[in-house]
Amino acid sequence: MKQVMNKGLALLLLLALVLSLAACSGGGEQEDLPKIGILQFAPHASLDNCYEGIIQGLADAGYTDGKTCKIEFVNGQGEGETNALAAANFVNSGMDIIIAIATPSAMPAYAAAKDAGIPVIFSAVSDPLGAGLVKSFEEPGTGASGTSDGLNYEGQLRMIRAFQPGAKKIGILYTTSEANSLAQLGNYQALAGEFGFEIVAIGITDASEVATGAAALVAAGVDCINNLTDNNVVNNFAMVTAAADPAGIPCYGSEEEQVARYGCIASETLDYIALGHTTGTMAAEVLKGADILAMPVRLVNESEPVYSSINMAKFGIELPEGYQGIRERNE
Repeated sequence: MKQVMNKGLALLLLLALVLSLAACSGGGEQEDLPKIGILQFAPHASLDNCYEGIIQGLADAGYTDGKTCKIEFVNGQGEGETNALAAANFVNSGMDIIIAIATPSAMPAYAAAKDAGIPVIFSAVSDPLGAGLVKSFEEPGTGASGTSDGLNYEGQLRMIRAFQPGAKKIGILYTTSEANSLAQLGNYQALAGEFGFEIVAIGITDASEVATGAAALVAAGVDCINNLTDNNVVNNFAMVTAAADPAGIPCYGSEEEQVARYGCIASETLDYIALGHTTGTMAAEVLKGADILAMPVRLVNESEPVYSSINMAKFGIELPEGYQGIRERNE
């Protein structure tokens, strides 16, 4: 009996050893996989689309989470401190590359990673030069590169003129600390006169000022509000429409999710899933040995007009000549 028990105990010990070795072996394989940290500034639709495209781009290039790479994703919830902390944690945990979605994520990611020599690929950064992420589009030379969303400013202004022929004042709400918003505002101000518009701009500092900023635009007598890719404003856009809709002031979006989900009537939109896919492809190239110092920033600027008949009906606006047959987005 004692001999049987000893044999049983030996078998159990052997089984435990085999399982332990298998676990160690599996852990070693996991440790050998490239580690990718993805930081998204806030949970809103356009950035969600970027993330979706990034995952697709990585997968198409051979990087699938849990199989050929390890991906750690953090959503910064629109908070600067949260994004900065997540970026620092990525660096401390030894990520092989950091992908940052939107300017307010890209800036702390680059600040944390540059001294550690960890490459940063950014996504949907409208003005990487102004944000201090690259030295030039052609030769970044900093350890960061990525995709820039080039809005079709002329197309947007042309669309607003067609939808509201009598409009004179376009209101723009922007966050003073977002480099992308400052660049976009400057472009609209430079072009507005060519289309017979005056830009009325209200600057805000954080989410707590979105409602008062929107109310100020309404009080200023704007004929419409044109939204930027301002992450703070987009993340709190319900406050904008809450002020604008009762006053009969339509809003125009900078991309189609603002039309489908947030109440804008139309947009000359970019495809942020496609932009994210390009971002993921660039990250894969770096993981495979491409020199990020010499990797040009890729400008994504192909656009198309989209509209929401439901949102337009609230203001008695119909599709104007030249826009019949464009794509409709209703949630």
